[in-house]
Amino acid sequence: MGDVFQALADPTRRAILDELQDRSGQTLFELCARLAMKHGTGSSRQAISQHLGVLEEAGLVHSRREGRYKFHDLDTSPLRDIVERWPVTDEERP
Repeated sequence: MGDVFQALADPTRRAILDELQDRSGQTLFELCARLAMKHGTGSSRQAISQHLGVLEEAGLVHSRREGRYKFHDLDTSPLRDIVERWPVTDEERP
């Protein structure tokens, strides 16, 4: 679970997850373009690729190859594990 917290600590990685939430199945090229246009991220393709690697290790992103393209998909199941670990009781609800 520590990998998930580490992965979420970086604002660029959170922006990548936001983009994959909006549209799953993006290539590295598509992600770089959307991050630059929507978030003003000036990171190189290599830097974004490294961020994707961290997200994959944490289980938040899965990649699949189709021909010469590699597509990245969001997986929110590690986030559900966190929520289930510390559930909110009825007394704690506002």
